[in-house]
Amino acid sequence: MQEDYYYTVEKNSLAEFKDRGSKFIAYVFPVTSVNEFKKKLAETKKEHPKATHHCFAYRIGTDGNLFRTADDGEPSGTAGKPILGQLDSKQVTNVLIIVVRYFGGTLLGVPGLIHAYKTAAAMALQLTPIVRKPVMMHYHLQFDYTKMNEIMRIIKKFNCIITKQEAQLFCILEIDVPLINVKEVIARLEEIEGIELT
Repeated sequence: MQEDYYYTVEKNSLAEFKDRGSKFIAYVFPVTSVNEFKKKLAETKKEHPKATHHCFAYRIGTDGNLFRTADDGEPSGTAGKPILGQLDSKQVTNVLIIVVRYFGGTLLGVPGLIHAYKTAAAMALQLTPIVRKPVMMHYHLQFDYTKMNEIMRIIKKFNCIITKQEAQLFCILEIDVPLINVKEVIARLEEIEGIELT
């Protein structure tokens, strides 16, 4: 069963962890798509061109099924997985963490690396507030202008979000409806004559 709410972050944050000369800089970013992730990774690499590693983990989508990790040259499982573990321990989604490492000359070993990446990610996550958001369902409406006020009242009452609005021969609205209110919103909208709902 899908939950009605999910947890995420709305602000970027940054934390730094040092271990035996190596510097780990962790960035937390809110992201909602793989393209957004790619952009943030490219920006971070540009900002830290001399860093030895740019490791990351993200989880996207309210079902949490879209995720990826990368060790970026560190021993397998020592960077991406511990970073993802921090996202999962906070139960957040639509979040990307990139940890940039500047090598300090001393090898940390596998346990040391896992600890460093995990700690840097945890510290950065602690610095940004975790927010609860409703899971939204997307709908497309088409209707006559005369119905606009009636429909807007429903949208307002049930905290729906208009994502797109077009006015041609008919009004076209794309709305996100909180999952918790979907049944009621659909029932109210279907009572209105001449409305197409998909």
